[in-house]
Amino acid sequence: MIKRQYLVLIAAGLFLLAALSLKAEEKRDGLFQTSTIGALMAGDYDGVMSFGELGGNGDFGLGTFNELDGEMIALDGIFYQVKSDGKAVIVPDSAKTPFATVTFFEQDRTATLNKRIDCKKLEEYLESMFPTGNIFYAIKIDGSFGSVKTRSVPKQKKPYPPLTDAVKEESIFELKNVNGTLVGFWTPDYAAGISPAGFHFHFITDSKEAGGHVLDCTVNKVKIELDELRDLQLSLPDTKGFYNADLNESGSSEVSESEKDNKH
Repeated sequence: MIKRQYLVLIAAGLFLLAALSLKAEEKRDGLFQTSTIGALMAGDYDGVMSFGELGGNGDFGLGTFNELDGEMIALDGIFYQVKSDGKAVIVPDSAKTPFATVTFFEQDRTATLNKRIDCKKLEEYLESMFPTGNIFYAIKIDGSFGSVKTRSVPKQKKPYPPLTDAVKEESIFELKNVNGTLVGFWTPDYAAGISPAGFHFHFITDSKEAGGHVLDCTVNKVKIELDELRDLQLSLPDTKGFYNADLNESGSSEVSESEKDNKH
């Protein structure tokens, strides 16, 4: 009898380990996001998740900071902050984010581009690599860039303005003949209220000294890596700001407007 009970316990343990392993595998092949782009558009800039916690859900991604204080880039498990002065610094685990998207990057498709093209042509090329337009993609583009136009937004004060107003104070940076990495995601149209539909890129130089939200670019020679993402985990804030946000007012046209260069 004791031997039988022992075997049952072993079987239960093996089953539990298999279930945990499957869950971990799903987590690594999925997208994790805190809050929604709709909430950010509505001006919900209070940080709710620490970067220490966020790092447990992904080593690659983008987002912003408490009070909308700059642009975030996550690359190879390190989080960087580009403030309105254009300089990149490493983010402490204790810092918080109101909105971020991350994944554990594992390439599914690769390509190399050896010709000079602009961002629009680059996006067309990327779309030609997609097996479908109905899933999410994490995109890493590493190499030589003829130019990268980036922006960062200064820290906001309460009462927070909507994002379309906040970005009017953005600082614009023109990076020329630079090596670095585009870190981004592609989101299907049906998920536009969760994350910006289409392409969303941030940039960090190889020196890790500069970067920001990408407004435009030209590439010289780059390596492209795509990670196909079929799982989405969304963590919604348990805050007064999120509960009171009118998310029905933050449409895809406003999101698109906030992504553009508002000064030129």
